[in-house]
Amino acid sequence: MAKIKPGKGAPYARILGVGGYRPTRVVPNEVILETIDSSDEWIRSRSGIETRHWASDEETVAAMSLEASGKAIADAGISVEQIGGVIVSTVSHFKQTPAVATEIADKLGTDKAAAFDISAGCAGFGYGLTLAKGMIVEGSAEYVLVIGVERLSDLTDLEDRATAFLFGDGAGAVVVGPSQEPAIGPTVWGSEGDKSDTIKQTVPWTDYRDGTVEKFPAITQEGQAVFRWAVFEMAKVAQQALDAAGITADDLDVFIPHQANVRIIDSMVKTLKLPEHVTVARDIRTTGNTSAASIPLAMERLLATGEAKSGDTALVIGFGAGLVYAATVVTLP
Repeated sequence: MAKIKPGKGAPYARILGVGGYRPTRVVPNEVILETIDSSDEWIRSRSGIETRHWASDEETVAAMSLEASGKAIADAGISVEQIGGVIVSTVSHFKQTPAVATEIADKLGTDKAAAFDISAGCAGFGYGLTLAKGMIVEGSAEYVLVIGVERLSDLTDLEDRATAFLFGDGAGAVVVGPSQEPAIGPTVWGSEGDKSDTIKQTVPWTDYRDGTVEKFPAITQEGQAVFRWAVFEMAKVAQQALDAAGITADDLDVFIPHQANVRIIDSMVKTLKLPEHVTVARDIRTTGNTSAASIPLAMERLLATGEAKSGDTALVIGFGAGLVYAATVVTLP
């Protein structure tokens, strides 16, 4: 039996650059209140959200991704031609095929980079980061671009009191490249498909096509069930990621959870017993829930504002529809 040669990749991988793009239109809670019976105070107290960004017709999934990617590539200090892989996590690109990643790879000017989309909801960035790490260590690419991008305003039912205020649009991107020391820890990830009905699309596309329903499909959720799952189960996953990386909460500098709800974030901070010195991302206040884009967008903002700095140790965790989750410890670029 012939022996297959192993890959000749780097010993480790790291995030080298980050970029973000938020649509120009800022939507305050007052706009949401035009279609649901609620109040600004209720929305803020229940979710922490004050404003969110909604994309224009020109701010497509591809266009927002290109803006964020350009910033990440510049931040990493590499050329576009060096990128060997483009991974896009999104649930709001409405062409089943081809993957939007191929369009992005081409328009960026990569040299025939491998390109594909993944659908892992709010955990998608963590899934993409893990795949990129594997590509670099295995040797199939030297640099990989990981993008989380959503136009969730297209999938929002503005009459659904449980979700109308939650979602925003945007894109976040990172460049992952080789490292001589560990800078992306082991990933703790998984799924609980028996709970898939707690966050879901209202109806299949075919129901809308066939005229079975008149209302365009949207994302809906069982808020209390999601809250309980995120607070109790995801805190355990976050702790497992710390354990897998061989560190404790005291060793952390930054905590970047998926920006789903500020009460979930605060509860996880309490459960994990994070020290006061740990910077906690609460980008949701002005960005809303942007699903796969939320972690890289929050990371980019923390670095841009100086709340976090290059070399900091950060715990990142995404969780959402599926239900799926992914957590890991990273060194910030």
